[in-house]
Amino acid sequence: MLRLQNSILEMIARGESLEATTHRLCRQIEKMLPGIWCSVLRVDRSGLLHPLAGSSFPDSYLAMLDGLMTGPLVGACGSAAYLAEPVAATDIATDPRWEGFRDHVLALGLHACWSSPICDATGAVLGTFALYFPESRGPSAQEQEVVASCTALCAIALERHQKVVERERGAYVDALTDLPNRASLDIALERLSCTQPGAWAILIVDLDNLKAINDTFGHAIGDSLLQKVAARIATSVAPDRVFRMGGDEFAVILHSTESGRVPDDVASSILNDLRRTVDCSGHVILPRATIGGAVLSSAHSQAAQVLQHADFALYHAKENAPGSFVRYWHGMGTAIESRIEVIRDVDAALRAGRVDAFYQPILRLDTRAIVGVEALCRLRKPDGEILPAAAFQEATSDVAVASHLTEQMMARVAMDVRSWLEQGIAIQHVGLNIASADFHSGTLFQRLEGAFGRMGVPLKHIVLEVTESVYLGRRDPVVAKEIMELRNHGLRIALDDFGTGFASLTHLLNVPVDVIKIDKSFIDTLVDGGPSLAIVEGLVNIARKLGIRVVAEGIEDEAQADLLGQIGCELGQGFLFSQAVSRHIATDLLSRFAQPSNTGDAAKSAVRRAI
Repeated sequence: MLRLQNSILEMIARGESLEATTHRLCRQIEKMLPGIWCSVLRVDRSGLLHPLAGSSFPDSYLAMLDGLMTGPLVGACGSAAYLAEPVAATDIATDPRWEGFRDHVLALGLHACWSSPICDATGAVLGTFALYFPESRGPSAQEQEVVASCTALCAIALERHQKVVERERGAYVDALTDLPNRASLDIALERLSCTQPGAWAILIVDLDNLKAINDTFGHAIGDSLLQKVAARIATSVAPDRVFRMGGDEFAVILHSTESGRVPDDVASSILNDLRRTVDCSGHVILPRATIGGAVLSSAHSQAAQVLQHADFALYHAKENAPGSFVRYWHGMGTAIESRIEVIRDVDAALRAGRVDAFYQPILRLDTRAIVGVEALCRLRKPDGEILPAAAFQEATSDVAVASHLTEQMMARVAMDVRSWLEQGIAIQHVGLNIASADFHSGTLFQRLEGAFGRMGVPLKHIVLEVTESVYLGRRDPVVAKEIMELRNHGLRIALDDFGTGFASLTHLLNVPVDVIKIDKSFIDTLVDGGPSLAIVEGLVNIARKLGIRVVAEGIEDEAQADLLGQIGCELGQGFLFSQAVSRHIATDLLSRFAQPSNTGDAAKSAVRRAI
């Protein structure tokens, strides 16, 4: 027996399969105890029996046992597993526990069975080890010793198997939703054939409002929502498989040829199923999702390409049609890849400290004195080339990139203003452009206070410039609320590019600003008696009555400046005066042309009006 024990332990240590290990054990016991048959059954977490070893038994008998629920009247093995104690059926022909099974086992010439539970260290039943006898009897003392050794060996083998299964499950199954995870998706993609275009497709489902739910109700409610959304998607796409890719994204491999469904129909079904409210611990939540999809085509040589194109489609959908389904079309990826490349370049510049501030002067149109500057973001390439903001504007659609750009611009501008103040330069204000992402952080004032406070720069020198699209983009209440709070803190707000979107002066009654910057498109078409001049004159007059200052952007010639002066526009900026310049040139311009703060009372009054 000692030799057998060592042999089985070696198999367990080598990582031999559970089936091979238990089969070897049973065959060796049957050699030691002639005429006796052995079986090993595994009990799963649901209490179901599954044969592992019993080669003396016909396959039909083992198949009959597979999937049986343990119970006090389920033969000797089912009873032993249920009771967690040995069960001796000394006469199967009369034992009530064998009702429904006895004919099958008696036909094999077996008349008695002694089954013992296999338990782990906590006492939980992992399986059963049984001896079947050709005559009606119970086990001998020697047989009981053999069984004790065998159940101990089986317990070791089953516990090791269970740990392997749990480890594999952890590697390939998402713990929260119980769906296959990203690693499982990668394996599934590797096994897909790309030889038949249209044979399958991939959908990527993105839960749109998870962050808001986590922030509002807490992550426990967000996790509950993910679980229920996962179950709905799985039901909606069955028999196709759904995977949790991570975070709020799920992927579906849709075998359209086999199921007779097309991606558009399945995506519509998912969206419809998700439009029903979900009860998450008493919180009634309406899930929202956006879906991107791609179908295998002749252009795809690898399954991973289809996944990437589905991701492009999702990206496009979230940007242009949130809450709907978008299927990938040829050429879609080019624009998205370009944007991703720009984001990657800007991210690299941020990490390398290659983001810089250039300054364009804002002047009084009558005296041409500089009353302020607008700080404009520039990116220095590794070879020294300077890129204007337009070259990397797409990168600001990424929330993290936009936030980090603002962070570095705050630091650069704060250092430059501190330097100008120390040189005695009469810098009145610097315009700092703010992106939508900065308002949504909820910490904009604290960030401004920290960046400029560290350099000892009073915030009275800062004017926050907000584009019209951000100011009223999708009627965003967060931006409006932040603007009002910033003004309550004493900060001034300039509405940039006025006239290019859908803003109107009536909106300024609800969300006031301090400065309106008229877009260059109006200035380009200024002619005496023309419609642009009439519009600009009307804006200047209305803004004056509202106590709002006006800056004309993009002035390129003296004729434009003269016309603006005639209609009462006091401030302007543009190439007529200066393009955006480096801090060194800006320092020289301010030293020579900045309007002094110690001029006479009339000049002081003009300065107050100008800013």
